[in-house]
Formats: sequence, structure tokens, C-alpha cells
Amino acid sequence: MSVDTSAAIAAAEAEMAGFAAEKKAVEERIRDLRSREDFKNGVYFPKEIFEAQQDKLRLETEILFRQNTIRRLRLELG
Repeated sequence: MSVDTSAAIAAAEAEMAGFAAEKKAVEERIRDLRSREDFKNGVYFPKEIFEAQQDKLRLETEILFRQNTIRRLRLELG
């Protein structure tokens, strides 16, 4: 493996780890918002939950993009 390729893979893996931690925090926020909803008393958070779900999807896409980048770099090495 060349040094540049190894560095690129390491950078992508580090970014993936950061995105995974962020995704976990967003998932916890979604669970928290849903558990605090009380429809009988008119307490609900549709906008906040929707935005958090969108953020979660964005993070999943970022993780997938990094996984594909790593896979491509490894394939180029043969």
C-alpha cells in the first residue's frame, strides 16, 4: 500500500468514526424527543424529530460514502 493510499484510508476511517458517533447522538436525541411527547397534553416535537431524522440520514450517507471510498482505494491497489 502506498503512503498516500494508506493516509487516505486512515482519514476516511477517522471521518467514519466521527460520523458514527454523531449518528449515535442523533439517534439518542430522536429517542429522547419521542419519549417526551405527550399527545394528551399537546406536547409533541414533529419538526425537531423530522430534522433529527434528516440529519441521521445525512450521516448514514456520509458513512456509506466513506465506506465506498475505502473499498475503491483498496481495489485500486489490487
